[in-house]
Amino acid sequence: MERDDEAGAAGSRGEAAGERETARTGRVAPVMSDVARVARVSPMTVSRVLNDHPSVRPETRERVLAAIADLDYRRNPAARALVTRRSQTVGVVAFDATLYGQAATVRGVEHAARDAGFFVSIASVKEIDARSIREVVDSLVGQSVEGLVVVAPRASTLQELRDRTVGVPMVVAGGSHRSGLPTAGADQEAGGRRATKHLLFRGHRTVWHVAGPEDWDDARGRLAGWQAALADAGAIEPRVLRGDWSAASGWRAGTELARHRDVTAVFVANDQMALGLMLAMKQAGRRVPEDVSVVGFDDIPEAAFYDPPLTTIRQDFEELGRRSVGLLLDLLATGVTTSSPPVIPEFVGRLSTADFVPGGTHARR
Repeated sequence: MERDDEAGAAGSRGEAAGERETARTGRVAPVMSDVARVARVSPMTVSRVLNDHPSVRPETRERVLAAIADLDYRRNPAARALVTRRSQTVGVVAFDATLYGQAATVRGVEHAARDAGFFVSIASVKEIDARSIREVVDSLVGQSVEGLVVVAPRASTLQELRDRTVGVPMVVAGGSHRSGLPTAGADQEAGGRRATKHLLFRGHRTVWHVAGPEDWDDARGRLAGWQAALADAGAIEPRVLRGDWSAASGWRAGTELARHRDVTAVFVANDQMALGLMLAMKQAGRRVPEDVSVVGFDDIPEAAFYDPPLTTIRQDFEELGRRSVGLLLDLLATGVTTSSPPVIPEFVGRLSTADFVPGGTHARR
């Protein structure tokens, strides 16, 4: 009963916040006392219904819920925080959310957090340096978030976070399980190995690789998988070309590779770069897949509509988001630091690869 008394008091304080909102927007927002008046109960009873208290009679609960629906009453988060001493808010730190993988992971985190009854506060960092990271983390912690989910793809970012005392529980969505932080990540190495093995299986003597930025854990894992598959097959390891995840950088790499007629297969570290590479091959008069087979990574929504449709490695970014929120909630509940098993990427075969025919045109399968 004491908790409900506090909730009622918090509701009154929440009304003051609602009045300030009314003054700012000119819109009269219903408050707890309005719900109580329409339902013909006390504000204390409304608070008990909102907190799912067992002492409320079913018919009273239904009347209060009907009043809430009729008035379109929205609970005041600040008032709830006064009672529970919990903000029910998860902070999300994102880096370059314009990239498909980053944006999709953030979306997965947001959906999972909201399903668990948490609000979400997202902060995006433009420049990945110590100062920017410190500012964005401090900003979220200043909002009284209960924990942080960091969509941190770069090794330097994780090092900066490991070296900081954040003050709230923190987990990583994506990135390497070797980060030293609780992590929900994908097995990038397995994905890189699978992409390369597919091309070797189709008869190509070796596979070239356009890697992502060197400081990104995802790029490192895919590169390691490519190297391992070549070593297992006894194939020569060509020199690595690097891009910055953009289609433009893939085009530049493709322009260089198109000059070498012995290049028959390329594993590209993401789909956007693969798009640029395929355009460069076309402009150089080299056909995909008849002359050059191409495999990408991520399976962005547009990959199936490339010309030709792109064979790629699919990552379940939504699952990464869900797992990271699960780790954070477990950490909040138990204080135990764990990581989830890596999500295994899935091979998606389309029309951008073909069998290698020595001295002739590849054959599609």
